[in-house]
Amino acid sequence: MSRLVLLDNEAVQALASPGHPKHRKVISLIQVVASRKRRAVRLSLAVPTAVRVEAGWDRTSPSWALANRLRVADIPLDATHANTAAMLRSSADGSVADAHLGAAALAVPDAEVTIVTSGPLDMKRVAEGRDVTIVTI
Repeated sequence: MSRLVLLDNEAVQALASPGHPKHRKVISLIQVVASRKRRAVRLSLAVPTAVRVEAGWDRTSPSWALANRLRVADIPLDATHANTAAMLRSSADGSVADAHLGAAALAVPDAEVTIVTSGPLDMKRVAEGRDVTIVTI
């Protein structure tokens, strides 16, 4: 079994700025992910591209150097994810970024999914009944 850890908008923003009130908490969560990777646990850290856009994460900007070093994979908003996200957005009345997070969680039925978020109720809505672990920052 593998685990996918997804970051929401505020988690991404917290990575960018050491002055962000949730920076230390997000960094400590990333360190846990890194330590589990070293122990050969199949675990990946990712951010849906719609979340990255909403958070303002420009991978070419020097101000995002720390986040870029953390090996956070992008989950593109391709046709399949876009269709699922559109359905989730209309049923959960959420943002495009939240809907893309939900679509990313639903796209990996064989993996355990953890979502690092500041909006746990929003994530429960867009996860559409999928069993996900929600870590509130």
